[in-house]
Amino acid sequence: MTPIVSPEIRAVIEGVQFFPSVSIILPFEPKMSLKKELTNSLDRAVEIVEAEVDKNYPDDMGTLVMYKLRAIINNLNFNTFKKSIAIYVSPVFEKVLYLDIAVEEKILVDESFAIRDLVYSKKQLHKYLVLLLSGKESRMYLVNEDSYIRILSNTPELIAAYRNDLRDGGTNILSMPERKEKVMEKFLQHLDSSLDIILNAYQLPLFVLGTEKILRHFNNLTRHGGFVIDYIDGNYEEASLPQLKKALKPYVVDWESVKQKEVMNKLADAAGKNKLAAGIRDVWREARSLKGRLLVVEKNYMYAAERGSSDELIYKAIGPYNKFSYIKDAVDDVMEKVLENGGDVEFVDEGVLKDYHKIALVQFY
Repeated sequence: MTPIVSPEIRAVIEGVQFFPSVSIILPFEPKMSLKKELTNSLDRAVEIVEAEVDKNYPDDMGTLVMYKLRAIINNLNFNTFKKSIAIYVSPVFEKVLYLDIAVEEKILVDESFAIRDLVYSKKQLHKYLVLLLSGKESRMYLVNEDSYIRILSNTPELIAAYRNDLRDGGTNILSMPERKEKVMEKFLQHLDSSLDIILNAYQLPLFVLGTEKILRHFNNLTRHGGFVIDYIDGNYEEASLPQLKKALKPYVVDWESVKQKEVMNKLADAAGKNKLAAGIRDVWREARSLKGRLLVVEKNYMYAAERGSSDELIYKAIGPYNKFSYIKDAVDDVMEKVLENGGDVEFVDEGVLKDYHKIALVQFY
């Protein structure tokens, strides 16, 4: 069957440029903010766009774009539970994305759209978890910039709570060294079980602090090693918060490296659970099936493609291109699909994903 394509869309496919193209990326949390604050932010964005359009595109196309932009603003969904919004408008195209990611404000009046601009606008939140282990207790903190918030668990945090069972499973009383080892093992096992809830709720990088001995014990038995960015050796049993901050500073100063290590750990964890797709063709298929939880892409990776016999199949584009099946950049399309369906996108340095063919997708699980 020959697809029916409007003249406007065909012009886009064939590369005809329609100016101006407007991109507005804004924080947008109606359930957390007053509607007046949001409308003021949107009105200010429209004013910025209008000034730019009047200056550089004072013609019918500019007028049409402003008319379409105001219509979109007037029909936004203020009942959404999302965190941000992306609005794209040109004389022949318009789209609104409600997203689950926090963003920095960005307003562009340009000659093209780039979903990558949206990813680069993500707000870089310096948030992470700190697990402090000692011979007496465990403490968990949620760190947001310089703010430390203690996270309390239903599992006893004092090691003394695990000293009731002093036997080896039978009738023999354990020796003192054996008792200490058994109590420590029980303590860490219960702690590790409690991490299921915490790590699932926060999905943040984890730093574990403690003496070499207790870190070795924890590392040997934990099921959450994939979440740990670094183990920091030292006795922090009596450490104050300023002392903890000082100990952590060298490990978090290069935040981009922390994030990159975190996403690579997530890829490894997903691979172990058979919930990872690698390579653009497999990633495209799973993203189209709405399975994308986290997309990881090497910076500057692009892939021109052609659609196959179904929407879930693509192939490397080899000219001459079929104008109806040609995809200028399948990577951008995958990013948009993942973001639109509640997933997230992270870029990593070139070469980091060489074992994953430059692109990988963690599926929901």
